[in-house]
Amino acid sequence: MSAASKAKRIDKSLDITVYEMTDAISWGACGLPYYVGDFYPNASLMVAKTYEEFQKEGINVKIKHKVENIDFKNKRIFVRNLNENKVFEDNYDKLVIATGASSTSPKDIKNLDAEGVYHLKTFNEGLEVKKEMMKKENENIIIIGAGYIGIEIAEAALKLGKNVRIFQHSARILNKTFDKEITDLLENHIREHEKISLHLNESPVEVRTFEDKVIGLKTDKKEYVANLIIVATGVKPNTEFLKDTGIELFKNGAIIINRFGETNIPNVYAAGDCATVYHSVLEKNVYIALATTANKLGRLIGENLTGTNKVFIGTLGSAGIKVLEFEAARTGITEQEAKDNNINYKTIFVDGEDHSAYYPGGEDVYIKLIYNADTKILLGAQLAGKRGAALRTDSLAVAIQNKMTVQELANMDFLYAPPFATTWDIMNVAGNVAK
Repeated sequence: MSAASKAKRIDKSLDITVYEMTDAISWGACGLPYYVGDFYPNASLMVAKTYEEFQKEGINVKIKHKVENIDFKNKRIFVRNLNENKVFEDNYDKLVIATGASSTSPKDIKNLDAEGVYHLKTFNEGLEVKKEMMKKENENIIIIGAGYIGIEIAEAALKLGKNVRIFQHSARILNKTFDKEITDLLENHIREHEKISLHLNESPVEVRTFEDKVIGLKTDKKEYVANLIIVATGVKPNTEFLKDTGIELFKNGAIIINRFGETNIPNVYAAGDCATVYHSVLEKNVYIALATTANKLGRLIGENLTGTNKVFIGTLGSAGIKVLEFEAARTGITEQEAKDNNINYKTIFVDGEDHSAYYPGGEDVYIKLIYNADTKILLGAQLAGKRGAALRTDSLAVAIQNKMTVQELANMDFLYAPPFATTWDIMNVAGNVAK
């Protein structure tokens, strides 16, 4: 919808049609866990622009319409009207594919189709999960998966007074996005709270049911009572319908695009969770499903549809998460990603206060830097703390995007005032420690 809106604003004469499989458009999926946790009461607050508003702008939106196949050679698409279950054809001059991604389900867990097992990816799933979560009798909530969504849903359930268990088959939470120094802090913080427990290195094997309804979960270690189970084990691009069409796909099925948003097929673009994205540090295409990147690329493609040649500067994978009273954020690459890409790197990990010690209410902030061992150029950063951690990451994103060195970071003129920071901000300190 970002591409359609931008293109229409630039050239109002364009004939733009959007086909959407569901009945929900232009909404922010990142808000789902907080809706489920009743942080805000109305799901419509997640909607950026309504169907009626798009129609008024002259963008022809067709909801409940699923594109099932594309003939790129003849510029034809085959669409199923889901209300009538009829297929029809449409033609295009230029095409944008933004089909997003779907939740994955582990194949080695039995009975995941039982009543009481949910995913949290679509708008309607959010409505259903909240409805069930608000029921008093659903006291025991199990989360399978300890990524962003799993952790956020756990906090939502805890806010509603539920008993929460998080299961992760590996040794750490958020293990694909943060390094061990940060996840250790977050795990210790979670363990300080009653009514929530972490089960790491423990693999679910079967959903226990009675009359097809969830009553518990069996793992490779023991059994647990459950009224609801939320599966949050990752996503996969919605590109199955594109196989054997000639469009180039990434190893996970995502559509490969260049920095103009173009695919290998002329006049065909792609963006969002169904597509790859150029990484500024790694200088290659990667798959990172983030709303920020999706919106930026959508807007850029909207401009390029009208004849410009805007180039995407790249993603840094900048992201953050609230973990109970803690906040954590990252940008650039992790230490593991540096290893995986054979980069000669160094790291430092330091802690300090978020503001001057004599001003009340201070909290510790922890920072990890990953930098090139030869050039000293910043490659990645991760921060955590109860306050002042997440938004500091934005400054480090600017530094990484502009290939600053740790020495330059050490001397950056960051804001200082006793309520907000120390004379030498934790970012300055980290730069000084890095050698």
